[in-house]
Amino acid sequence: MKHPSDSDVLGEFLVSARSLAEYRAIFSLTDADLHGRILDCPGGAASFTAEASALGARVTATDPIYARPPDDLRRLALAETDRGSDWATAHSERYRWDWYGGPRQHREMRHAAARRFGADLVANPERYVAAELPSLPFPDDSFDLALSSHLLFTYADRLDADFHLAALLELARVCAGEVRAYPLVDHIGNHHDDLVAHLRKELEDKGIRTGLREISYEFHHGATTVLVLRP
Repeated sequence: MKHPSDSDVLGEFLVSARSLAEYRAIFSLTDADLHGRILDCPGGAASFTAEASALGARVTATDPIYARPPDDLRRLALAETDRGSDWATAHSERYRWDWYGGPRQHREMRHAAARRFGADLVANPERYVAAELPSLPFPDDSFDLALSSHLLFTYADRLDADFHLAALLELARVCAGEVRAYPLVDHIGNHHDDLVAHLRKELEDKGIRTGLREISYEFHHGATTVLVLRP
C-alpha cells in the first residue's frame, strides 16, 4: 500500500525491527507475561519472537510480509531499519531519545533486532505466519496475550475507524487474555483521542472491556499510553 510521500509523511508502511527490551518497555511486559501463548501482530522484523521464545514463551508472529522469501525478507528488514532510522533522525525533534541514548544507539539496536529476526526466520519458520488484520487464521482464544504495535493509530492517515474496530475485534477473538495496542499517536505524533474514545465505546458495547494503561517508555512525545482489551 502506498501513501504520497512528502517531508512530513513516512510513506509506505514501515517494517520495524524492535527488540525484546523495547517490547518489555512498550507493553510493560513481566516475566509472567512471557510464559504464555503470545501473538505479535503485526510482527514486522522484530526480534521479540526469537528472544521471547528463547526464554520459554510460545510466540507466534503474524504479518503479510512473511509471505516473502526469507532471503528477501532479511534484506528488507535491514533496508527498512535504515529507512526508519533515517526518518526518525531527520525528525529528531519529535522524539525523546532518553531510553535509547540517541539516534546512533537507536539505529544499532534496530539493526541487531533485524539480524536476530532474520536468523530466527530461517531457523524457526513455523513461528512466522503470513496473515493480515483484520482476518487472522487462528481459532478463538488461541493466545493468552496479543501485542499490536505501530500499525493501529500509527497509520490513522490511511486506516479508517472501521478498520481499527475490525482489527481490534479480531485480536480480541483470538486472545483469551489481554490485547495490548501501542502507540495511540500516529507516525507524525498526532494524538487520536477521539478515535480511541470511539473505539472503546464500540468495543464496550460488544462486551469487550477496555482500559488505558500508562507506561514509562516514551519515544514520540506524549505517547505513554497503551490501549488494553480484556475479551
